[in-house]
Amino acid sequence: MKRLNPEYVERVNLLVNNSPYFSLLSMKILNVGIGYSHLEIDIDQKHLQPFGLVHGGVFASIIDAAAFWSVYYGVEDQNSGVTTVDIKLNYLAPAVSGKFVAKGRQIKLGKTLGYADAEVTNEDGKILAHGTSTVMIQPGRGLTDDPPLPPKFIS
Repeated sequence: MKRLNPEYVERVNLLVNNSPYFSLLSMKILNVGIGYSHLEIDIDQKHLQPFGLVHGGVFASIIDAAAFWSVYYGVEDQNSGVTTVDIKLNYLAPAVSGKFVAKGRQIKLGKTLGYADAEVTNEDGKILAHGTSTVMIQPGRGLTDDPPLPPKFIS
């Protein structure tokens, strides 16, 4: 299997971590590779619903992102993008503050679809939510950046 180019990973993480949606949620990719991802959100007042609990959409967003990024780096064609087809999640415990830690794991990657799961825990390791996601590989819809991204893989 090919090896990821660390410069590519660094540039993509910077691009993603500074994207509008990740910034809105204060979500960060901490570590990614072929078949796995590690993301975090520091919970703030903006993440709470009117009853004082973290909104379910925050759980869904970090599960979606963790599953997505666990699949993305396994896609060999640098000019292909990935998009979520479906997501299923279970809310297992409420949260009101702290840090969400999400770990994504690629389960299967084919030519057109990928399947992954993600688990969200608090900083003490308590499981808060679990989900699965199917993503679709989209040829010709790869990431673009200026200056252009370096090669995704190195020999």
